[in-house]
Amino acid sequence: MATKEGATTRIQRRTPRIAADHPHYKWVALSNTTLGMLIATINSSIVLISLPAIFNGIRLDPLQPGNVSYLLWMLMGYMLVTAVLVVTLGRLGDMLGRVKIYNAGFLIFTVTSVILSVDPMHGGGGALWLIGWRVAQAVGGSMLMANSAAIITDAFPAKQRGMALGVNMVAGIAGSFIGLVLGGLLAEWNWRSIFWVNVPIGLIGTVWAYRSLHDTGVRRPAKMDWWGNITFAVGLTALLAGITYGIQPYGGHTMGWTNPWVLAGLIGGPATLLVFCLVESRVAEPMFPLKLFRNAAFAGGNAATLLGSIARGGLQFMLIIWLQGIWLPLHGYDYANTPLWAGIYLLPLTVGFLAAGPIAGYLSDRYGARLFASAGFVVMAASFGGLLLLPTDFSYWLFALVVFLNGLGGGLFAAPNTSIIMASVPAEARGAASGMRATFQNAGMVLSIGVFFSLMVAGLAGSLPHTLSSGLMAQGVPAANAHQVAALPPVGTLFAAFLGYNPIQQLLGPDLLGKLAPANAHTLTGREFFPHLISGPFHDGLVVVFGLAIVMSLVAAGASLIRGRRSTSTQN
Repeated sequence: MATKEGATTRIQRRTPRIAADHPHYKWVALSNTTLGMLIATINSSIVLISLPAIFNGIRLDPLQPGNVSYLLWMLMGYMLVTAVLVVTLGRLGDMLGRVKIYNAGFLIFTVTSVILSVDPMHGGGGALWLIGWRVAQAVGGSMLMANSAAIITDAFPAKQRGMALGVNMVAGIAGSFIGLVLGGLLAEWNWRSIFWVNVPIGLIGTVWAYRSLHDTGVRRPAKMDWWGNITFAVGLTALLAGITYGIQPYGGHTMGWTNPWVLAGLIGGPATLLVFCLVESRVAEPMFPLKLFRNAAFAGGNAATLLGSIARGGLQFMLIIWLQGIWLPLHGYDYANTPLWAGIYLLPLTVGFLAAGPIAGYLSDRYGARLFASAGFVVMAASFGGLLLLPTDFSYWLFALVVFLNGLGGGLFAAPNTSIIMASVPAEARGAASGMRATFQNAGMVLSIGVFFSLMVAGLAGSLPHTLSSGLMAQGVPAANAHQVAALPPVGTLFAAFLGYNPIQQLLGPDLLGKLAPANAHTLTGREFFPHLISGPFHDGLVVVFGLAIVMSLVAAGASLIRGRRSTSTQN
């Protein structure tokens, strides 16, 4: 009898506290998936602002020509893998169970965070350790991203779905903003802490997910579409890598668009994606049912997601360069402290997003999602216009107001747009649809690196060489040396500003600096010379960058208004 009672007690302990049909289960699902999305997206940006501390920690100079590839892969590796895998893992969730894939993602993410934090090497080896395990961590992050929206859609009735997806999406996109602040704070203490912080959160989330979540959605057993998965992964990786590597100098050019490997990616990537479309149209059980794009609302919602993600990613990069490379040094901040203060000064962006996101999700359930999604992009376009009007050495309160407005626009758009996408697909395709939405979002972030950095480099190339050479000669640098430094590719200057470095001392070298008058040498290596030097050319580049962001935001606003048929399967 005692044995029987003991067995019953053990079974009860294994049983989740809230059953799937319990009225409160939907809130458990929302809470856990929101935590999963938050931790996954924080890690897409926490490294972004912590790169100076990371490279100092592993004793690697990121501005050396041979180390630029390490810098690029640290930036884009995580985002590239999530962009490539989320559709596959969303489809796998449809086949095997969304909760099963999601739970495994939490576990992988937590374990790889521990491994990243104990990087035992320095130099190139230390960088490769971080890049490799960040790729593995991105697999876990992809599992979380691909299935969280589908789990919520399964758990909530249609009348509350917009609110629930809104909370989840706000956590997801806000994570990319929160990561900037958190990374700045943690990197100031110890660069390894940006990975340590994941461990307790990941452990709690993993145990909670395994104990609490249930597969309540429609599971559709099917065979894996291997050719579809391979062609999609190869095509998208080649395209995104080609665009990203295009910003590196090649063959005497300021950028690498004539590099054969870049051209191979730019041509071969889309060609392979075309093969993917042909494969998907002919196999019986495709990785992604392309027929979903026949629904105008689904196609328009994903187009808006892509454009919004590119614009938002470009904004993050440009604001970090603006603050770390120019504004903060001009206002007396040491270069070593600029990552921390850049994160703090970007808080209004996060606050705006957090303020608008949940409210937009709630109101879109009552009044319709399209108007809110479109209005959010119009507000974002207005904020990009406001940034164009600001001088390079701006008044902070005006800057804070404009970036708050940008965050507000992003918050208005995020949840309603997700609701539009998820409401337009049948229940059995929710995992694949959620994965495709995440693919467009993550691919947009990777594309923003190539697109906006290329535009900024193009803007700098016109005016930076003359500005740099004349500024150096004014401080006594011989004309030959000044012209030699000015002829270097502007991407190096851009990366220096992005990382919060003052590259003048490195570019001139100790021998040349030692021959100059002490006052001139002090000016050249001080806090203000480099920011003053690049502020004019940088603003020229900003005009091009934010001009394109305005166009993208307005096109996305139009795409959000497209109407299509609403899936009858989403009304449950």
